Amino acid sequence: MKKIIIAEDSSVIQNLTKKILEIQNFSITSVKNGQEVLDKLDAEDYDLILMDINMPKMDGMECAKAIRKMADPIKSKIPILAITGNAKNYSINDFKEVGINEYIPKPLNFDILVDKVKAYISADD
Repeated sequence: MKKIIIAEDSSVIQNLTKKILEIQNFSITSVKNGQEVLDKLDAEDYDLILMDINMPKMDGMECAKAIRKMADPIKSKIPILAITGNAKNYSINDFKEVGINEYIPKPLNFDILVDKVKAYISADD
């Protein structure tokens, strides 16, 4: 089963996203900030990260940069999909510069979310 970290400080969005992705046979770990993402990645392997940009302690941009600098070659290349209501504050180049693969605007369209997640990892292998 493929493992995904959802980094999102809104419990509502986190819970909805988790339910929808679990239906698609993904294993979900939820965290509230970028520092928790790094802690989880240190402890085990994941296949994809859904990352809110605006989070306390460490935001999604900082966290993405830190992941891309990790010594582990597999972990440093993990796909990162940003989820943000503030995409207007950033250009696609800003996201690319910190190593974010793609972003999905809020309010989340869950069909698009599932399609994008599946484009990066398929649930069945």
